[in-house]
Amino acid sequence: MAEQRAGFVALIGEPNAGKSTLLNRMVGAKVSIVTHKVQTTRARIRGVCMEGDAQIVFVDTPGLFRPRRRLDRAMVAAAWGGAADADIIVLLVEAHRGLTEGTAAIIDAMKDRIPQGQQVALAINKIDRVKAENLLALAQKMNDAFPFVETFMISAEKGYGVDKLREWLASQVPKGAWFYPEDQIADLPMRMIAAEVTREKLTLRLHEELPYQLTVETEKWEDRPDGSTRIDQVVYVARDGHKGILLGHKGETIKAIGQAARADLMEFLDRPVHLFLQVKVRPNWLDEPDRYSEMGLDFKDGD
Repeated sequence: MAEQRAGFVALIGEPNAGKSTLLNRMVGAKVSIVTHKVQTTRARIRGVCMEGDAQIVFVDTPGLFRPRRRLDRAMVAAAWGGAADADIIVLLVEAHRGLTEGTAAIIDAMKDRIPQGQQVALAINKIDRVKAENLLALAQKMNDAFPFVETFMISAEKGYGVDKLREWLASQVPKGAWFYPEDQIADLPMRMIAAEVTREKLTLRLHEELPYQLTVETEKWEDRPDGSTRIDQVVYVARDGHKGILLGHKGETIKAIGQAARADLMEFLDRPVHLFLQVKVRPNWLDEPDRYSEMGLDFKDGD
C-alpha cells in the first residue's frame, strides 16, 4: 500500500474570488456557503478531500479585505491565522479582474505574515471569462509580484483545471497519517453547518447591508427515532426594523427562507428535516463574545 499523506491547504484571496466554490468543487459537497455577496464566509470551514492516498484538508478562510468593524477584524485575523498554519497556501485571483489593489495588498501582507519557505501556489479562477493571451500576461504579472511555486488556470464553477490543482496538492502535502476518517467531509460541527446553510438563504434573499447585521445559531438539534432530525435555530438581528424585513408580509419571507434551507439540509444530511426558525432582536450581538465563538472566531481578534 502506498504511503499516506495528509496536510492543510489554505485558500486565500479577495472576497468573491471563488474560494468557497472551489472548496465545494474539491470536496464534492456543499460545505461552504456560496453567494454573490462578499464576506459570506465567516468561520474557517474545513473541507476534507481525498485524492489517491492523500487527504487534503481545506481551510476556507474569510475573504481578505480592509476591516471596518470588530467582526471584520476578527474575520481577517482568522484568515491570516489559517494561512500561516497551513502546509500550502493557494492564492485565488479572478482572471477578469487581474492584479487588483486588494490582491496587491494581500501579496504585500504575505511577504510579512507567511513563514519563510511556505509553499504558495497561484490559482487564476474564472478563466472562461478571459482570452488566452490575457491570461498568460496576468500569470506573468502575478509571478513577477510574488515567487509562486506553481500557477494553475481554473474555473471553480465549471470544473476546468480543478483536477490538476487537486492532484498537485495531493503530491505536495506531507507524508503522514490522515487526520479524519475517509468518509468525513467537514470538521465543523453539524449544528454550525446547519446555521451556515440558513445564513446562506438569508443572504440570498435579503439585500444590501442586512445580511451583515444578522447571525444564525442552532439552539437545538434532535435526531428522532423515526430517522428524521428536528433543528431549532434563532436568527439574531440588530434592530426591530430588521426583524420586520426578515419576517416579511404575513411571515412569508422567513417561511420561504426556512423552506429553502430545509431542502438543502435534507439533501446534505440525507434524511427528513424539520426546521424551526425564530427571529430575535439583539441590538449588541456584534459585541458579544459568545456570538463570535459560535462562528468559530476569536472575539479578541476584533480589538
